[in-house]
Amino acid sequence: MIDLLYFAWVRERIGLPRERLETGAATVADLIEELKLREDRYAAAFADLRALRVAVDQELADFDAPLAGVRELAFFPPMTGG
Repeated sequence: MIDLLYFAWVRERIGLPRERLETGAATVADLIEELKLREDRYAAAFADLRALRVAVDQELADFDAPLAGVRELAFFPPMTGG
C-alpha cells in the first residue's frame, strides 16, 4: 500500500488531501497513468506533468522513480521562492 498525498491545486482538483492505494505500477509515471484512468478529476490533476512535482518517501524525485518499497508519494506544484 502506498499513501498518496495531494497539495495545493492538486488536492483541489482531486478533492482529497490523501488516500491509500494498492498498485502494481512500477514507476511514479505508471501510477499517474493508472490514476488518470480512474476518473476525470485525476485526469485533470495530472494533465500537465510539467506543472507538477513529486516526492517519494519525502525526497524529491523524477516521474521515472521506481515504486518498489515506497510507502508515500506526495504530489504538489513547483515551489517558488521569494
